Amino acid sequence: MSSATSSSSSSTTEIIPAVASSDAAMEVAARSGRTNPVYLVLGCTVLGAAAQVLMKFGAMHPMPAMSLGDPLSVAAFLLSLLGNWQLLVGYGLLACNTLLLILALRDGELSMLYPIIALTYVWVNLLSMYFFHEHLKPWKVVGIALVIGGVALLGKASRR
Repeated sequence: MSSATSSSSSSTTEIIPAVASSDAAMEVAARSGRTNPVYLVLGCTVLGAAAQVLMKFGAMHPMPAMSLGDPLSVAAFLLSLLGNWQLLVGYGLLACNTLLLILALRDGELSMLYPIIALTYVWVNLLSMYFFHEHLKPWKVVGIALVIGGVALLGKASRR
């Protein structure tokens, strides 16, 4: 009788499967109030692109020359750096991007989420055309199309 009791209790304790599907994990995350990791990573791509554009604007600001042997020139450089709001906001957005990516990776699959980060390069190219009047050459267009196609394939494959 004790063997029958132990076998029935062991079968009831094994309710949780050893390997859960990603759909089930997404469903549990959705029920617990967490955001879908794919949306978090898409947010990362937008923040990352904005950060890169702001850092480019900040890099175009004139900075005083700095000599490590001259403390006054180091102080002038640091004060100028602190006054460069575009550079500081760009680095701040990059920090937010990193925190958002950590939250996304906590609940999602790395092999699915990380390639989506490549969309950052698409947004940067589009923003560079608008803000810096850069031109898209044919190979860039092909590269952007490949990135978008690859992310779309990942999305389609993850639904299966």
